[in-house]
Amino acid sequence: MMRKMQIKPLVASVMLFTTLASSYDNTYAQGAPQAITEKRTDVVQLASGYRASKLSGADVYNRNKDNIGTLDDLIVSPGGDRGTYAILSVGGFLGMGKHLVAVPFNDLQIENRRVVLPEATKKSLEALPEFKYAPD
Repeated sequence: MMRKMQIKPLVASVMLFTTLASSYDNTYAQGAPQAITEKRTDVVQLASGYRASKLSGADVYNRNKDNIGTLDDLIVSPGGDRGTYAILSVGGFLGMGKHLVAVPFNDLQIENRRVVLPEATKKSLEALPEFKYAPD
């Protein structure tokens, strides 16, 4: 009887080891295979970028240094296939009557800590379709 009791833990350990070894090349989370691969990032270059939390609320200017709006938010499209968009608040007074518009983030330039949308004017931004957030 003693011998059978010792074999069961050994068999269980071998089965566990075999299972772990067979899944070594496949990473699983909650039973689903993961496609995340390691990618090296230049952290020094990344650290010189701009944090979204610091850009939010920044005034946006055009090439003539006219204030044309405020950067209200950043939206990353689902799947990242369409890129990142800047949501700009245009017009209004003290937050009342503001018009939100979406422009590709890549169209913005950051020059001397100033957010610039070179070719835009208040009028051209107000002519864009209004952006509305999806309900939570």
